[in-house]
Amino acid sequence: MVKDYFLALLDWSKVNVVLWDKSTRIVFNEGEIWWCSIGLNIGEEVFGKGANFMRPVLVFKKFTEDSFLGLPLTGSRKSGSWYIPIKLPARESSIMLNQARIIDKKRLQRRMVVLDSLDFQLVIKAFHEFYCS
Repeated sequence: MVKDYFLALLDWSKVNVVLWDKSTRIVFNEGEIWWCSIGLNIGEEVFGKGANFMRPVLVFKKFTEDSFLGLPLTGSRKSGSWYIPIKLPARESSIMLNQARIIDKKRLQRRMVVLDSLDFQLVIKAFHEFYCS
């Protein structure tokens, strides 16, 4: 188990070096869902999968041209106060409010979809309820 994690950590380190040096003209906006290289994390932190350690992430709040607050998605419909079920074109998913994190645009790989404004407003409301109550 430790050996497998160590090998995965080496793979993630290689991807991370490439991302660090990446120059990009990517333009992103709130409400978009992107494939994002969020990496190999520990414990209960959600991690990416595949060769580039990617996972869908909602651009929740744009801070600068280069950074935003991202909300990762899970590939299945989940229930609980920290999950917001949404329907993507290919499948049902859930946004994970409890995994909010600051993300640099260098991690963004490709845009998947834009949430319609009604769905995005529901996510905003749920976010405020989850973090502010």
